[in-house]
Amino acid sequence: MRYIHVDEGFRLRFKGRTEEFDQGVEIGIAAVLMDQGNLEFTRRFSKQNVEQVRSLAERMGYHVIEAEDEGEWVDLVFRSSAVRPKLRLVHTAG
Repeated sequence: MRYIHVDEGFRLRFKGRTEEFDQGVEIGIAAVLMDQGNLEFTRRFSKQNVEQVRSLAERMGYHVIEAEDEGEWVDLVFRSSAVRPKLRLVHTAG
């Protein structure tokens, strides 16, 4: 049994449930946030779930970037493909 990160400072734990159940809840939270059309959001996932969440995000039109790695956890940033990249003009002296 482990904690599932729902939001900043808010975690859930399901006693008596398997690791697969916990992973399903993490994926479900990400799926709901993407389905709501959020342009960008960050969530913490167990490293065991990263490959599956990346696959889901790609199918739902999101790019995933690893932001912070903390042991068995990783923070992932989800960005909708609808969001245009922020470009900056870089001037070089020459």
